[in-house]
Amino acid sequence: MLVKDFMTPNPQVVTPEASVPEAAQLMKKGGFRRLPVVKDGRLVGIVTDRDLKEAMPSDASSLSIWELHYLIAQLKVGEIMTPDPITIGENLPLQAAAKLMLEHKVGGLPVVREGQLVGIVTVSDVLRAYLAREAELLKEAGA
Repeated sequence: MLVKDFMTPNPQVVTPEASVPEAAQLMKKGGFRRLPVVKDGRLVGIVTDRDLKEAMPSDASSLSIWELHYLIAQLKVGEIMTPDPITIGENLPLQAAAKLMLEHKVGGLPVVREGQLVGIVTVSDVLRAYLAREAELLKEAGA
């Protein structure tokens, strides 16, 4: 089982210049929790739903709602992203991706080929692969 067989190819991306609300909207609309950040075709970072939540002001802020919206709209993804994220190659075994995610306590990895983003693989993808393999083994045992 290789990473390329279970990754999501050509994932949605943002640039470092994208606004935080823009990234949040893309993530909400797409139903995903992480966005690779690409500049000039190269992967430069990753932004997660957690990064976005941490960038939001506290409820205890003394700023007005309009001031908060203005400040958040000015905040760019490049300011809150994780630069140079851990990546994996598409032709590596899926087990290698699972090991990296466990070791680094991340839920997903950008998949790259020669520095170019080609996909993203997540814990959910690893679980899907595991369940597919289990189903195959059960089918073989019953045959």
